[in-house]
Amino acid sequence: MSKLFEPVKIGPYNLSHRVVMAPMTRLRAVGPLGLPGDLMVDYYSQRASEGGLLIAESTSISPRGIAHKGSPGLYMEAHVAAWKRVTAAVHANHGRIFLQLAHAGRMSHPTLIGGAVPAGPSAIRSEGKAFVDGELVPYSEPRALHLSEIPAILAEYSRAALRALEAGFDGVELHAANGYLPDQFLEDGTNRRTDTYGGSVENRARFLLEAFDMLAFQWGANRVGVRISPTSTVNGMHDSNPLETFSYVATRLSELGPAYLHIAERKGPDGTVAVGSKELRPFFSGPIIVASGYDKSRAEEALSSGNADLIAFGRPFVSNPDLPRRIRDDLPLTPHDAHTLYVGGPVGFTDYSAHPISYAGAVTARDIAMKG
Repeated sequence: MSKLFEPVKIGPYNLSHRVVMAPMTRLRAVGPLGLPGDLMVDYYSQRASEGGLLIAESTSISPRGIAHKGSPGLYMEAHVAAWKRVTAAVHANHGRIFLQLAHAGRMSHPTLIGGAVPAGPSAIRSEGKAFVDGELVPYSEPRALHLSEIPAILAEYSRAALRALEAGFDGVELHAANGYLPDQFLEDGTNRRTDTYGGSVENRARFLLEAFDMLAFQWGANRVGVRISPTSTVNGMHDSNPLETFSYVATRLSELGPAYLHIAERKGPDGTVAVGSKELRPFFSGPIIVASGYDKSRAEEALSSGNADLIAFGRPFVSNPDLPRRIRDDLPLTPHDAHTLYVGGPVGFTDYSAHPISYAGAVTARDIAMKG
């Protein structure tokens, strides 16, 4: 039997298979507040499978932590009501759903955060661009956070975690990857602080671990996952010793007992992964989810080796809403259209069909509305 379709336990939840939908920014939230609307209800319900885990997209914990226009938030009561419709649809289709909680830190633009100057651990500008009013613009020059500001941001993580609980999620994931704020504190390429949040790896990891504590306070550690990206260079991220840095984080998290450690692997110029699940497995005793470019064959290999316990798929889920069944039954995969990933509307979002052989009929936004 395929190891991908052996049962596995994440925190208190028994999953019937190990195919996870990775969190993917899609920029379909509605209006200036970033409210999940009908399209997002349909999108997630289409991809819910019996006994499987979805990790919902990067969601801002703060109006000062937004990375792109069109990304969702969870810092107001209106967000709770909107997300409830998503979680209800996923649960109606017998899926589990965690929400990825994020703060963009330096990776933002004043237009997105009420005219404020983006702030991170140090005044080092992020590479890359933000979606602002329908176009890509360079991230702004940030300022360094004052030590006195950090407790308020940690409190925002706690409040967002509580709202996620109220919205009906099954758990939350701390976004500590891809250049978001915990990652900015962690890696020495973006953290030049000389206070208790900078310098040694213990100090640089402090913010990430404190943010985890905020989420665990609301949920219990076993319903909180953490996503990291040890060798990613997206948005200008880099660290002088990623194995030392991320093995320390894995060790500390292992002691705290999270639901899982989610490792986004990135290949170097030579095609190999310098620090990934294989290197971090000795430091983390709980479930490991691994992501980035896996197909069925590589997924089975990672599971058989013991380096991973679940496999997260990103873009294959974009165009294959019934991906677990297609993988299980060796059905052909529909390629995604990269031009429609972030354009808004249903095209390239909710208009991909399940395979005729595997179609089971998902609960939609209309079904939720009719139930009142």
